[in-house]
Amino acid sequence: MVNFLGKSSSRLPEAVYILNSGSVVGTKEGEGPLGVLFDKVSKDDMFGCKTWEDAECSLQKEALEMALAKCHMSTGEIRYLFAGDLLGQSMASSFGLASFEIPHFGLYGACSTCGEALALGAMTIAGGYADRVACVTSSHFASAEKEFRFPLNYGNQRPLSATWTVTGSGAFLLGNEKARMAYLEKEESVTDKSNRQARAKITGFTVGTMVDYGLRDSMNMGACMAPAAARTIAGHLQDFGVGPEHYDKIITGDLGLVGKEILLDLLWKQGIDISMNHTDCGIEIFDGKTQDTHSGGSGCGCCAVTLSAYILKQLEEKAWKRVLFVPTGALLSKTSFNEGKTVPGIAHGIVLESL
Repeated sequence: MVNFLGKSSSRLPEAVYILNSGSVVGTKEGEGPLGVLFDKVSKDDMFGCKTWEDAECSLQKEALEMALAKCHMSTGEIRYLFAGDLLGQSMASSFGLASFEIPHFGLYGACSTCGEALALGAMTIAGGYADRVACVTSSHFASAEKEFRFPLNYGNQRPLSATWTVTGSGAFLLGNEKARMAYLEKEESVTDKSNRQARAKITGFTVGTMVDYGLRDSMNMGACMAPAAARTIAGHLQDFGVGPEHYDKIITGDLGLVGKEILLDLLWKQGIDISMNHTDCGIEIFDGKTQDTHSGGSGCGCCAVTLSAYILKQLEEKAWKRVLFVPTGALLSKTSFNEGKTVPGIAHGIVLESL
């Protein structure tokens, strides 16, 4: 049975493995400090498509195809697909992944969707309802600006608190021990497995709650999401009975520079200091000195591609042994913003460990 911890956490009775993953990004992301780590960097942010929305569909399709190819796995071996994005009615996931014909759970947690997908996928496998699942998320700068803010040709100025929506998609294949052993056998039959057992394992998670501090500034997503990240991290540490030092890194999704400072301050007031081992995917993915992204990166694709290309690599190489991965999301829509609603935040915590 799964071990329930506190109000919203669980420790998995058996590890769920991230067998492999795929990451596809746009030109700006490829020019950043993680550029050489991504599986594919496109030279065309339209990805050969006629619309920005079709381009994002193509992102998800390519990322999942890449992950499947790395595992020498067919779509028929995937029991369920957990996927989501930022567009209306999750159209990037619906149109981008329909051709795979995998039973599909459509998700929406804004930029926290990667964490939501990994938690639900891990629960499904741990509960015995699947041996392999896929988790896919994406975002695209142009489609997100069009959806939530202004058309690109409007040429509006962005405040320094604003983040830059990442053009990218990350796909992850999760499996149980049986699936991991089958993957090893395939690796051995194809080529030297190079000691590849899986990229990392998921051993627990904390599901976030919606937190609303009454903020209405859609151009300051970091401030809107930081309170939710603080609540999830504090709740996770309490539920698991550990301190921040238990983790080599505590990595939030896309708070950016502004949100990071708010997060550290909120936790400091609770007697929790994560300043020595905290980083943020939105800060890691862009170079703040040479790229005009202001506060950093954001979007569903931000933490997904950073996890696939950077975080899992550190766990594989044993540079880090244990990471608390905390994707963050701002829960707004065009309708809620235009009606003057506040912007609640949410964050989910995923415990990742090296093998």
